[in-house]
Amino acid sequence: QVQLVESGGGVVQPGGSLRLSCVASGDILSVNDMGWYRQVPGKQRELVGTINSGLSTSYADSVKGRFTISRDNAENTVYLQMNSLKPDDTAVYYCNAQIRRRNTPLLQLAYWGQGTQVTVSS
Repeated sequence: QVQLVESGGGVVQPGGSLRLSCVASGDILSVNDMGWYRQVPGKQRELVGTINSGLSTSYADSVKGRFTISRDNAENTVYLQMNSLKPDDTAVYYCNAQIRRRNTPLLQLAYWGQGTQVTVSS
């Protein structure tokens, strides 16, 4: 079994900051790309950004310069630092990880967290 557990969501005023965390645990051999996505009701889930095991990052244009993704490979944890938040950033944020399990080392699968709500409102 593999689990991804997010934390750190909440309500913040425009211009404020939040930091999300996501920990992967379980029968893990290796964690490759990790990323954050977000979704609002009635819309498709969209990519926020990704980070690979070499710590290279990429971001959606809408968050560049405001959001920063980082990770701790030893702890199988990915973070999303969100600054200068806007009401349009309101969404449920999901983490994603490409994981190989110990009992199936040749198979890499995508796993998702349960989501954490971020609300930006005055």
